[in-house]
Amino acid sequence: MSKCPVPGYSIQNLAEQFNVTPRALRFYESKGLLAPAKRGQTRIYSERDKTRLLLTLRGKELGFSLEECREIIDMYGPSQSGNTQQLIRLCQKITEHRSALLEKMNAVEATLKLMDEVEKKCLDKLMENSN
Repeated sequence: MSKCPVPGYSIQNLAEQFNVTPRALRFYESKGLLAPAKRGQTRIYSERDKTRLLLTLRGKELGFSLEECREIIDMYGPSQSGNTQQLIRLCQKITEHRSALLEKMNAVEATLKLMDEVEKKCLDKLMENSN
């Protein structure tokens, strides 16, 4: 892993490590998820930024919005033992997103069932017409 001349990671280094674009990193910065140090025009990302990026990308995989990711990540405090509130909030968000996904899945299943019924009627009608 290549590092910047100063301790930390350049925007290109971090983007390559996580397979995201530098533009995405700047966007996450604008949303308050990352806070790189700046040396002139150069952004220097810390281990903290790297961890926050990892957690943000995991949150996105779970279907969380960037605001939800930031809310949960910002709840972490090294002085808090176990970060109970953060874990509780994460579980709440997982429950909310699971419920929404199950609703969508049920809607898709109902649509597929209806499609099957309509398709069968069409095919039956085609068979009837061909005789």
